Amino acid sequence: MKVFDFAMKMELDGKEYYEKLSSESADTGLKSIFSSLAADEQKHYEIILALKSGTKFKMVDSTALEEAKNLFEQLQTDKSIAGSLKKSLDGYEHARKIEADSIKFYEDMAEKEDNPEIEQLLLRIANEERKHFNIMDNLCDFTLKPQNFLAWGEFSNLKQL
Repeated sequence: MKVFDFAMKMELDGKEYYEKLSSESADTGLKSIFSSLAADEQKHYEIILALKSGTKFKMVDSTALEEAKNLFEQLQTDKSIAGSLKKSLDGYEHARKIEADSIKFYEDMAEKEDNPEIEQLLLRIANEERKHFNIMDNLCDFTLKPQNFLAWGEFSNLKQL
């Protein structure tokens, strides 16, 4: 039972963190993504609560990754947003670590589970957490892209052979 309590707290903490990121974001697309991630964490909380109480629960797949893909396509065309993202980079990196820890936690829980249905449900949650990790990882990469891109002026006028 303590494992379920820990998982529920972890999900509520994640929800609260994404709500904080959403409220701090000036970009409406990012607000939407963070709100979607917070909703996913709430859904995970409800699933774990149902497992704890022995109630049946049907898991609906997250749409956060598809929404994020659309956002990143928009961000590629709006270069002005990258500067404002840098001040939130530490928060994105922290969210990425939280998601990585969540993936490991749910995979470990699934490995120890005897009931195949519950094992599959835990693996589905781990997979959604992996999608969340990928979103945050891409957001970190996008934010750091100008810093990691190397373009020297002295090589810009070389002709291709």
